[in-house]
Formats: sequence, structure tokens, C-alpha cells
Amino acid sequence: MGRIILGIDPGLANTGWGVVEQDGSRMRCVAYGCVSTKRTEGLSERLMKVHDQIFAVSERFRPTCVGVETVWFGQNITAAFATGQARGAALVACAKHGMDVGEFAPSQIKMAVVGNGAAGKEQVQYMVKHLLGLSSVPKPDHAADALAAAICYAAFDGAAQSRMGAVACAQA
Repeated sequence: MGRIILGIDPGLANTGWGVVEQDGSRMRCVAYGCVSTKRTEGLSERLMKVHDQIFAVSERFRPTCVGVETVWFGQNITAAFATGQARGAALVACAKHGMDVGEFAPSQIKMAVVGNGAAGKEQVQYMVKHLLGLSSVPKPDHAADALAAAICYAAFDGAAQSRMGAVACAQA
């Protein structure tokens, strides 16, 4: 058995998660899902839900590492702060399990999965389906993005280990 990688696509309304098993050059999807919160809930309750559910996923699947998408500010600073808070809640849950963390910009994830840092969402989803041998594109799209973050972790971590002279992990 190889290693278990958790991927996270953070968001306050929806935090996608995906679990991938990597064994040499092979990767397979173990599970995926999405933590959804309601606008009617208070901020602290929403953040606690993200934390608690990511912690539960970590308890169940026991990943040793996590790939997480960084926050992209774009035009909406308020949304970026909310996303950053959800990202922090998820990372605290991962820290409680001692996971190695890889943080990746959206363009890095797209590059690792598609080979093009400017790839569209549909291209990323198609390649996640293809790389993991799934019969359909993972839904919701937040879960597909989280699986892409896990694939990216495998690609970047493998390259880093190869440069250090260790046995290289699979490149996506």
C-alpha cells in the first residue's frame, strides 16, 4: 500500500475534500465530498463545521499529507477573507493529525493536472476523472478541485523527492 493524500479546496460556503491513494506511479480515488455551510449560520459555527468535518475525514482515512489550494484574492476581498478563514479551520484539523502540508496556487494545480496553468474548470475535471480512472466527473466541482489538489501534491512532492535523490513519487 502507498500513501494516502488529502486534497482540500477551501471555501466558507463549500470546502471540497478528496482522498487519493498513491502507490508508485498509480493513483486511485478513495473518497471525496464537500463540507457545506449555510449563510444563516454564524461565522464561528460555519468554521467549526469545516474543522470538524475535515478532522473526521482525516480520522477515517488517515492521510499523511495534504495538498491545499491557496486563496486567490481576485476582485472580492471579503470573499477571499472568508475563504482564508475556512482554509485555516481545515488546516488546523490537518495539523492535529500531523500531516505534511503542500500549498498550491490554482495555476500550479492546473499545471500539475492538465499541463496548462490557465486550463479551464472542465479540463481539470476531465483530467481528474481520467487520472483517477473514475467513471464520471466527481460532483460537486469543489470535490473535483480537491482531488486535483491531492494529485498536485503527488506531482510536486514527487519532483522534490527526486531532486533530493530519494525514490521519486509519481508525476501526474
